[in-house]
Amino acid sequence: MKTWKRTTAAAAVALMASAALAACGDAPDEDKKGSAKSDFLPCIVSDAGGFDDKSFNQLSYEGLKEAAKELGTDYKDVQSKTDQDYAPNLENLVGQGCDLIVTVGFALSAATVESAKANPDIEYVLIDDAADNDFDGNKDADNIKPILYDTAQAAFLAGYAAADYTKTGTVGTYGGQPFPTVTIFMDGFKQGVDYYNKEKGKDVKLIGWEGNDKGVFTGGFDANEKATNTAKSILDKNADVILPVGGPIYQGALTAIKDSGKDVALIGVDADFYETDPNTQSLVLTSILKNMKTSTIETVVAAGKGDFDPEAYVGTLENDGVGLAPFHNFESKVNPSLQGELDKVKQGIIDGSIPVTSYLDK
Repeated sequence: MKTWKRTTAAAAVALMASAALAACGDAPDEDKKGSAKSDFLPCIVSDAGGFDDKSFNQLSYEGLKEAAKELGTDYKDVQSKTDQDYAPNLENLVGQGCDLIVTVGFALSAATVESAKANPDIEYVLIDDAADNDFDGNKDADNIKPILYDTAQAAFLAGYAAADYTKTGTVGTYGGQPFPTVTIFMDGFKQGVDYYNKEKGKDVKLIGWEGNDKGVFTGGFDANEKATNTAKSILDKNADVILPVGGPIYQGALTAIKDSGKDVALIGVDADFYETDPNTQSLVLTSILKNMKTSTIETVVAAGKGDFDPEAYVGTLENDGVGLAPFHNFESKVNPSLQGELDKVKQGIIDGSIPVTSYLDK
């Protein structure tokens, strides 16, 4: 497994999560009833975004439900409202007799490690984090399976597409907070724009991300006025393609686009926004996909059949763990040659002839 370092900010979030000993979130729902054929009980806890975030919490939750259905068993779920809920929510699920617990998001890392160490007979799946909170390059508990995504590869394709589509010659991005799982999108997006400029002899400008943690952030992951104003500041600099990274903060971009009266295209993250949020259908150029639903299904089903594998999974373009959504309503608006060019770039990334770097390489 490759090793890397996290930012100080991410470490701070992890420490906060491990300290969370008070306040519980929503209590786990009663068992979801079905024709249970197994006594294996999979469970899941969200981060503060909740299971209706139309992003990674929702995808992971859908994956767990489908896995439980395939196994013929029940499941339990619990939503967190704040980071103070993580540790007590995990304790609650342990008390409910869960055999496997899926924790969604890097913010849950420290609480997951603490719970896993205290309960070595329970299997844990940590989505979007390596469970390496002491930064020594090794997983902190043997009974955790990290599920990670090299999203920079798919974001590279989105950056190339955005650079080809823009009419103003300027594209933009902004994030919630500068955590590695956020900036990996922005890194890949920038590399894709840069590659397009190099190959085409163009000078498409990127607003909102310079690399090395220098970029535009809202300071959180809420769809609030700050998210709207942040998107507006990017549109005011003539960007006509915008990539918001951080769960619900994209809703701020929807408001800013509407208020601007300009012809602006949105790029989604994690899920295909066209499918998960119909409000985006007239605006979304494409989405950068993490196939979290599929990887969650496969991991939980394997565990339910007694084949839990604690080794880390890293989603890439090659294994279809990450990808780029269709252009949907923009199919007739993009250049006819764009999809063919993207197919060639994708193959170059897979075979290594087009390098894409991310924090997962470190």
